[in-house]
Amino acid sequence: QVQFVESGGGLVQPGGSLRLSCAASGSISSIYTLGNMGWYRQAPGNQRELVASVSSLSSTKNYASSVKGRFTISRDNAKNTVSLQMNSLKPEDTAVYYCNTDPARTTSWGHGTHVTVSS
Repeated sequence: QVQFVESGGGLVQPGGSLRLSCAASGSISSIYTLGNMGWYRQAPGNQRELVASVSSLSSTKNYASSVKGRFTISRDNAKNTVSLQMNSLKPEDTAVYYCNTDPARTTSWGHGTHVTVSS
């Protein structure tokens, strides 16, 4: 069983930046074995959506059109961490952000980290 713990959220003004981190723990030696990793978000009243994903060796990265050019996903297989650098934040980026495998493991959702973009 693998669990994910997200951190780094907060309140930021429009145009600002945040860096989210995700630590994996449990019965794994390396997140490399999990394959693709992703960052998801869920805004109030909306379904959870995948915003960014990265392949096991970081050779491929994909982004939702709404964040492309502003967000950058990265992973460190040795440290079992996945990060999301978010720049030029907009109010519509406000959501709870989660990390998980891509596709997601339903039993591995963490509590997420809240991001609020507001002036």
